Amino acid sequence: MIDPDDLAAFHAAVAGSRPLPDAGRVQRQQRPPPPRPLQHLADERAALRDSLHGVIGLQDRLEGGDEPHYLRPGLAASVLRDLRRGRWVIQDDIDLHGCNRDDARHLLAGFLADALHQGLRCVRVVHGKGLRSPQKTSILRQLTRGWLAQRNDVLAYCQARPHDGGEGALVVLLRGAKKRRLE
Repeated sequence: MIDPDDLAAFHAAVAGSRPLPDAGRVQRQQRPPPPRPLQHLADERAALRDSLHGVIGLQDRLEGGDEPHYLRPGLAASVLRDLRRGRWVIQDDIDLHGCNRDDARHLLAGFLADALHQGLRCVRVVHGKGLRSPQKTSILRQLTRGWLAQRNDVLAYCQARPHDGGEGALVVLLRGAKKRRLE
């Protein structure tokens, strides 16, 4: 219920006012279209461009859904076999879930630099399975594999074992620190 004194005060305040002249504007009766997620669209275009034109090795392209792996040329196949069998202890990990491609690349580069600085040899990179992606494909999975293969300090990687993340993660073997001779 409106207080009569408040109503009288309002009428006294607007007593000399008049409506604004018609500006000739059309009053929209329909709802405006929903907003377009421009950053999401830009990320999707960039990921598509990277997947089509990015530097991804022939082996990665031929795998087509099989277990991803990489072994630096010149290393024995037993290195990759030992990595797959879990003979290397995972010393640290990073989770890239929810990152866009630029953030993921920066976080991964920083993580690997820190791991090398600490002398770590085996790390896990969780990129996710892509279940929340529009086409249910993990864009970060493919990008991460390409980024890792381009780095000189990565000796090998393979898909994590099921209890370590399965197809949503990679186990990465890093180059060991060069030992200095004491004189």
